[in-house]
Amino acid sequence: MSAAHRLPVTVWYEDTDMGGIVYHANYLKFVERGRSAWIAKLGIDQEALRQAGTVFAVRRIEADYLAPARFADELVVETRIRSIGPARCDMAQSVLRGETILFGARVTLVALGPSGRPTRLPAMLRDALTGAP
Repeated sequence: MSAAHRLPVTVWYEDTDMGGIVYHANYLKFVERGRSAWIAKLGIDQEALRQAGTVFAVRRIEADYLAPARFADELVVETRIRSIGPARCDMAQSVLRGETILFGARVTLVALGPSGRPTRLPAMLRDALTGAP
């Protein structure tokens, strides 16, 4: 499997609640950005995949909120592959402040074809995610 991807994220005022703490749903946005940035860094054009008939949907998320992030914190979203199946990809994602894990998630993505039904992951995506030549 390929190495973990790390995406720096700054907490902006709009990310927080009235107490200056990151609103819980925004962690899901942070990890989405982490996945999207990783795919882009691997050279995968998600829009080209969509035009070719493959899109991705989150099938399942298991999330743990471990400690709060606050306004102006500098965070890192870490994304790594846990496993890949014919039509799905299981990922582990963390949001960290320094070495402290604030949020952890296990995310299952499913490739969907034009009919909205599961379809095989495109070979070039599978190869990019697994680090295959």
